Amino acid sequence: MSYLKGDHIFPEALLKEIQKYVHGEMVYIPISDGLRKGWGEKSGGRKLLNLRNDNIRQQFSEGMTLEQLADDFCLSYDSIKKIVYCKK
Repeated sequence: MSYLKGDHIFPEALLKEIQKYVHGEMVYIPISDGLRKGWGEKSGGRKLLNLRNDNIRQQFSEGMTLEQLADDFCLSYDSIKKIVYCKK
């Protein structure tokens, strides 16, 4: 996250209005909800989890047991069960 000087980006009237509430402090302005990326979209974490979960479902459909999958993927039995039986 980079910092920008308020007097360089805000119109003077808006800057004076902001200064009524905050004096010389740093202010974080979040991105609009409509433009915000979901969890893991930027880093690729969501894609990796989806690929892993698809792999787990595939191996389960080929006959591996929940216990074997839990051992292979280092996840709990309950986590594997949620992945396998959730509706996608």
